[in-house]
Amino acid sequence: MKDQMQGFSGFPAGKLATTPVPNQFFSELLPLVDNLAELKVILHLFWLIGRKTGTLRYARLDELLRDRRLLAGLAIAHRGMAPVSGEAALRDGLERAVARGALLHMTVQRGAVAEEWYMINSANGREVLEKLRGGELDLLADLGEDVQLQSERPPIFVLYEQNIGLLTPMIAEELRDAEKTYPADWIADAFREAVELNKRSWRYVLRILERWRREGRGDSVPKGSPTETTDARKRYYVPDGYEDVVEH
Repeated sequence: MKDQMQGFSGFPAGKLATTPVPNQFFSELLPLVDNLAELKVILHLFWLIGRKTGTLRYARLDELLRDRRLLAGLAIAHRGMAPVSGEAALRDGLERAVARGALLHMTVQRGAVAEEWYMINSANGREVLEKLRGGELDLLADLGEDVQLQSERPPIFVLYEQNIGLLTPMIAEELRDAEKTYPADWIADAFREAVELNKRSWRYVLRILERWRREGRGDSVPKGSPTETTDARKRYYVPDGYEDVVEH
């Protein structure tokens, strides 16, 4: 069975935030990188450190381990091998990037806590490393800042992935159309209704939205009423004439 390809909605129109990456990355470093986790980690560090301010611009291992989207993206099942966890892939990617010279690493003692710091092997990163080794930085005064990867994907894509599964390009197109047709709160409530009825499919969510548009949300089977049953709620969202076609 072929793996489902996760869809991407495309970059939106208008001015977008960007992450500077030196041309040398593409001409010299990229041809050397032969591990996907290593490549993802390096690019993530460019983005993460690029968003930070102040003298200490670095990434801590603990903040990387708390980034669920990063770990999920690194959790790759290798063909013919057991799946690799996101944490294991992260640690492996960091180790490879440091060994290759793309990243710098240092264990920093901040009070009673030992932290693992990573920096891009750039002029700024090397300056931070040199000052750390020389004891020139007040570690307790500058606590840095954690920056988590914020999803800029359409909310309906996030709802689908959280409640149904992997997003395919075909479904992504349908979701974009639905987002233009229905209010955001309707979409969120329709997903919630489908999950409560244990009907985790986009077709069923769409049937809920279509019924609400035709009849109004106030006409749905009242939750908690004496006559309400789960089966009745399920049947309510199946279009007339399709009772034997749409599974409920």
